[in-house]
Amino acid sequence: QVQLVESGGGLVQPGGSLRLSCAASGFPFSIYNMRWYRQAPGKEREMVAHIGTEYYGGETIYSSSVKGRFTISRDDLKNTVYLQMNSLKSEDTAVYYCNRPTAGDWGKGTLVTVSS
Repeated sequence: QVQLVESGGGLVQPGGSLRLSCAASGFPFSIYNMRWYRQAPGKEREMVAHIGTEYYGGETIYSSSVKGRFTISRDDLKNTVYLQMNSLKSEDTAVYYCNRPTAGDWGKGTLVTVSS
């Protein structure tokens, strides 16, 4: 059974940092690309970051709204993908979801609230 379990969300002040984790199970994690998405209240879900497999160089892609502030990474030994979020802004407030794009698997999400 495929599972993606996000953690690490919470309340942070503008300018602060958080690191999200997504623990994956039920599939051979190392051979799959992984993504982080987010959905803000009243808005559509948008892709935040993508990471390819290490075998193909671990290519990363970011949305323009987070490039230079967020970093996606993976640990294939721990079957976990991370999202390091720095210089957080109020507009980063959203539920963040982990995704395995080729199979359409989603986690339940973790809420990030950026507010003073």
